[in-house]
Amino acid sequence: MEKKNFNVSKQFSIFLTILTLLIAFIPNSFNSTQPLKTYKAKVVSVDNTNLEQYGISKVGSQSLKVELLNGEYKGQIVKGVNYLMGKMELDSVYENDMKVLVKPYIVDNKINSVTLLGYYRIDIEIILMILFGTFLICFAGWTGFKALISFCFSAVMIFKILLPMFLLGFNPIIISMIVVIILSFVIIFIIGDFSKKGFAAFLGTVSGVVVTCLLSIIFTDLLKISGAVKPFMETLLYSGYSNINITDIFISGIFMAASGALMDISMDVATSIEEVYFHNSQLTQTQLILSGLRVGRTVIGTMTTTLLLAYSSSYMGFLLVFLAQGTSLIQILNLNYVSSEILNTVIGSFGLVLTAPLTAIIAGILYSKGNTQK
Repeated sequence: MEKKNFNVSKQFSIFLTILTLLIAFIPNSFNSTQPLKTYKAKVVSVDNTNLEQYGISKVGSQSLKVELLNGEYKGQIVKGVNYLMGKMELDSVYENDMKVLVKPYIVDNKINSVTLLGYYRIDIEIILMILFGTFLICFAGWTGFKALISFCFSAVMIFKILLPMFLLGFNPIIISMIVVIILSFVIIFIIGDFSKKGFAAFLGTVSGVVVTCLLSIIFTDLLKISGAVKPFMETLLYSGYSNINITDIFISGIFMAASGALMDISMDVATSIEEVYFHNSQLTQTQLILSGLRVGRTVIGTMTTTLLLAYSSSYMGFLLVFLAQGTSLIQILNLNYVSSEILNTVIGSFGLVLTAPLTAIIAGILYSKGNTQK
């Protein structure tokens, strides 16, 4: 039986790997047929004559010379200008020997100048991802490899399916729900195999996600929260996508963000019931469900706090500003941004509280089916 499950798991992993590669390399309408080339370069000289300091911000421009490090123009030294707007979250200040990403301005097959796009981070990002994958596989073995496949599949689904469909005008809530269900299916069954544990965890997760979605829709309307509270959403509307419902995207983000934690708790509860049943297959349906509920209560206690820490950290700077200005707690809690994070945290936690008992009930029924003892 274990050998059969391993073969099915192996076949599913191979299929998922192939599917991930196909989705990743199939172009969509937002992939340009002639992608704009960018190059890695090194700053060889910097002129800060037109750069001025105002308080902690720098404004003006830097005149630079950079040496291209790859591509057909490798070794060439060209000029570039770096404009600063006085916004520290957007500006980059360059120094000699820094590695940067540049976009060339080509005239008659010659680079006339370059636009600097930021520090070159790709090398470090690749190293970080390789380290992550290596440690994951070394620690968890075959399970770690399957987790890595599901991780890559999730990333591809978000960037190649979910986001492009948002831009094409499809309903964000419906598309997000479909994507979350697909990801839940893939992640749970590739890790938990096609077993009673996997089916219980999957059904529990989907039930929790649906409830979280419904609560998100209701309370987003009651609290009068607009999707514009999320960074760059308003910019999107002014970029030719005014038909997009950014509030629906905000709602989608609530249950998508919670779905990972819901998968976590449903798998924990389903696994605990499987383990209990493995050691005593004569337990009744009620006993199995109660065992799952006891585990669920413990996991919920820590998971809700995890959601609070994850969400609050994203707006820590924002909260610090208002606290430093002596803003009252009532006024802070009533702000759009804070209200949206409260909604994220509470609705996500609500989904956790419901997912645990739902999974326990489903797993208890599945494992007790056929058990003659009442």
